[in-house]
Amino acid sequence: MSRQNIKDFQKSITKELSLIKDRVEFLIGEANWGDVGRYKEAILRKTISQFLPSNLKIGTGFVIGNSDRQFGRNGQISSQLDIIIYEDKSPVVFREGDFVIITESAVRAVVEVKTKVINYSDPENNGQDNALNKIIGKINRLRDFETFNPIGGHRKKFVGVFSYEYEQDFSVERVDEALKISNGLVNHISLGPNKFIRYWENTDGLAEQPPYRGRCYIRYDLIDLSFSYFISNLLHIVSDEDPVERYWFSFPIEGTKEMHRAEPRPIIELSN
Repeated sequence: MSRQNIKDFQKSITKELSLIKDRVEFLIGEANWGDVGRYKEAILRKTISQFLPSNLKIGTGFVIGNSDRQFGRNGQISSQLDIIIYEDKSPVVFREGDFVIITESAVRAVVEVKTKVINYSDPENNGQDNALNKIIGKINRLRDFETFNPIGGHRKKFVGVFSYEYEQDFSVERVDEALKISNGLVNHISLGPNKFIRYWENTDGLAEQPPYRGRCYIRYDLIDLSFSYFISNLLHIVSDEDPVERYWFSFPIEGTKEMHRAEPRPIIELSN
């Protein structure tokens, strides 16, 4: 039997996403930048859709709801979401092609997609929409929906930020600040092909047990594997049952990714 190289296969997903993104930029540059951005969202949607279970759909659009279910007097609406993964068995409020408006209970995952993320922008500055604190501020509107509460006892949803590029140091206080604002709502972040952040409800049972045992974010340096780990974690969360028989395939770093925590200060502690 020929030798399998699963790690290189997973790296190829990261490289392919970067390559397709680069091809578009080579041809168009910064002309029609909004259309280029939407195409990059479509690239990621297509890649994820190749691996999704058949009972799930992927699109873009809005989540709506109403906490007053009898009289409908407390309407809620999200900001527009680049990627929504939802149950195919649930009725939608509106659908036209990939665009969907759907209620919160059907949603399994949402993802905000950026070409390039920077660490932080001044709250007074209305520009720099690619700053991590502004992205998280936008996603935080999902707190209006009960089932998105990360410690509310509901089925876990994947809430992610995906950036094709990232050139800054992500072990800085302002990154910590943005993530503490998120407080576990955003649970997976891919910053370029090499840097990855994940929210943990607690660190019990992790290999290479860290000194902190409570709720936290952990930063990782995953060379050429950030994108594939982002997608693999998404697939394991949105599936009806966690496909444990795929762990060897989905997470192929020898010794687990816990061997690759960022240095220094990999852990961002959250209050319980």
